[in-house]
Amino acid sequence: MEGCSSTAVMITLLFCILFFFVSINSIVAAAADIIKANQIVRDGRSTIVSSGGHFELGFVSVGSSTNRYVGIWYRKISVKTVVWIANRETPLNTTSGLLQLSSNGSLVILDASDHVVWSSNSSTSVKRPVLQLLDSGNLVVRDETDSAPDNYLWQSFDFPGNTHLPGAKLGWNLKTGLERYLTSWKSDDDPSSIW
Repeated sequence: MEGCSSTAVMITLLFCILFFFVSINSIVAAAADIIKANQIVRDGRSTIVSSGGHFELGFVSVGSSTNRYVGIWYRKISVKTVVWIANRETPLNTTSGLLQLSSNGSLVILDASDHVVWSSNSSTSVKRPVLQLLDSGNLVVRDETDSAPDNYLWQSFDFPGNTHLPGAKLGWNLKTGLERYLTSWKSDDDPSSIW
């Protein structure tokens, strides 16, 4: 009987230690403002928080909808206010989505079957891509050693939704030909474009 009791105590102790380290790992992952190639943000398990804590990126539902989107919202206000959505035209209908930065620098959203639901379709690549959520609310893909804005591979500020954040530009970029404009949501429950 005494052996069973000490075995149960050991198993309980090991479980508590394992739970502690898993919890700490989740907290660290949730607090990071950068993820590297092939790291994953899982729906309901992790987010990316800007270094000053102003913005957070993760999976979110809007309004009364149960559809899931990868979005950026203000972190320090009580009402979750979404300011940007990646997959606004292609929502997920389950809570098993993944956001991943590929080794070539493309940002992808995968569903439960590992099908690509949305991609940033980056036309250039770097050796060490990172995804970073800036305190401006801009989500950027860049080289790990180069944080110069002119060298971003991709940035959410180039693809605005219905919210204009300070520092974001609107209009036509003469150099790249990219046209940036705000587009309204269809409804409070549907962030897809009205166009």
